[in-house]
Amino acid sequence: MLNGFGSGLEQTGATVTYDDVAPLTEEDPNGTGLNALALPLIFGGMISAVLLSTLLKKRPWLRIVGSLAASVAVGFAVVAILQFGFGSVDGNYIGTALALTLDMAAISLFILGLESLLGFPGLGLGAVLMMFIGNPLSGMATGWQWLPSPWGIIGQLLPPGSAGTLLRSVAFFDGHGAATSIIVLSCWAALGIVLTALSALRTRRTAELRA
Repeated sequence: MLNGFGSGLEQTGATVTYDDVAPLTEEDPNGTGLNALALPLIFGGMISAVLLSTLLKKRPWLRIVGSLAASVAVGFAVVAILQFGFGSVDGNYIGTALALTLDMAAISLFILGLESLLGFPGLGLGAVLMMFIGNPLSGMATGWQWLPSPWGIIGQLLPPGSAGTLLRSVAFFDGHGAATSIIVLSCWAALGIVLTALSALRTRRTAELRA
């Protein structure tokens, strides 16, 4: 965007210089890899939640373990593709992979928790929240600061928005500015675990009353 403004100024005869504080990689100068990550991230969390809730219907704690394991696997695999395959990021691989792992876990665990507590409608509610609210407000392609107030700030309180900020912070700014995103994503992941625990407790009490 700034390059476009600069080109317009140059046409008027002005001399324009550019100082890219945190440049994108030479292989992906437009940040296409990161910009396109929002929907795959959401779909990945949703798919893992659907599979785990279907395959491990009566094993809530195994669902949580499975969600964490899937998040780790996807996080490290996707960052490996972005970094070593497409060159979209060039920061610390382990740090960036852990950031994406937390992003995945927050979405997957929360949707799992909703499904555990509400059943199939929980999956729909989670999908609507992440895809139709979280994704447009994430600012993944531009940065949340460019969104109208207060929508950019609201988007940062949802997993997709925090995921974009965390990935940028770790991949391009050595983790600076990542604290808030880590806290937000951890809270969503913890909420999902709490919802799953409440569902398990409700099921146990129902079984005891019937006995």
